[in-house]
Amino acid sequence: MSTEAVPALPPEHPLTDGRTADSPLLRALRGERTGSRAVWFMRQAGRSLPEYRAAREGVGMLESCLRPDLAAEITLQPVRRHHVDAAIFFSDIVVPLRLAGVDVDIVAGRGPVLDTPVRTAADVAALPSVDDVDFTAIRDAVRLTVAELGTTPLIGFAGAPFTLAAYMVEGGPSRDHLGPRTLMHADPETWRALTSWAADLSGAFLRAQLEAGASACQLFDSWAGSLSAADYEAQAAPASARAFAHVADLPVPRLHFGTGTSELLPAMHAAGATAVGVDYRLPLDEASRRLGGDVPLQGNIDPALLAAPWEVLEEHVRDVLRRGDVAPGHVVNLGHGVPPHTDPDVLTRIVELVHEVPQ
Repeated sequence: MSTEAVPALPPEHPLTDGRTADSPLLRALRGERTGSRAVWFMRQAGRSLPEYRAAREGVGMLESCLRPDLAAEITLQPVRRHHVDAAIFFSDIVVPLRLAGVDVDIVAGRGPVLDTPVRTAADVAALPSVDDVDFTAIRDAVRLTVAELGTTPLIGFAGAPFTLAAYMVEGGPSRDHLGPRTLMHADPETWRALTSWAADLSGAFLRAQLEAGASACQLFDSWAGSLSAADYEAQAAPASARAFAHVADLPVPRLHFGTGTSELLPAMHAAGATAVGVDYRLPLDEASRRLGGDVPLQGNIDPALLAAPWEVLEEHVRDVLRRGDVAPGHVVNLGHGVPPHTDPDVLTRIVELVHEVPQ
């Protein structure tokens, strides 16, 4: 990517002025194999870090996400500690819902909970207008973060429309996601209206982060693996494409990641992603084959091995690197998020190993 002025981004943006344009992350996401490998971890900013627990003491999750100074500090913590090659914006997939005026909270030990689930056409019609959402707190947090990151890029984050809509239908976490899967077939018009609303909200949330200084973005579909390939392509992928369309004019990489989505990777890429995240269930060389061999990949260290003896984890990481070398570009990451009880020193040691292995 050129360090010359980039259209559609402000002059002080890290891509416009060139700060992050040639970072290991951006090179890998462009399919380049020069310089050191890029590595970061999903949920790297979180409960595994004692400094995170100290910063969050007495502060609710949603409040932490919406206080710009605190969100910026939490986003920066793993970069300082682990020397990862990217920061991921500290947020939660339901933050845009709260900003839109939906009554949602994150309950300790359970997760996001809505006071009033959205299950009928009348419920969808009563949702607030996405055009009226104020993302000032998000933009301020991103600007504070980017000012401290220097040449390290920030990745913007949003929940994919299917997962966001599924939470809204269920009213909270679910094991089988039966409610949204039923709604999409029993009342497809209401389902399309709901996922379109969620897509516009997620897309606007991503755009706010990117315009404020993020150098890449990731759409996270944590529940998409509950769908068949046919249902995903018909009932979820169009909404993801609609979300990505909100940022398609911006010259930034677009990552698409889901869990349990080995059979969905081509459709996830076709929805508008420029790179695809792979969970721990599918080897990266096979993922690359399924994607035609020309798509940059992200992943996919198994989080379960973070607590294994180092020699076991090291061999696994090296195997991930070997398989990732098949793809045109590879960003090393976990195949899901950092478990809360992970020893932070293990993550630091993985970063050191990844940076030592030539590509």
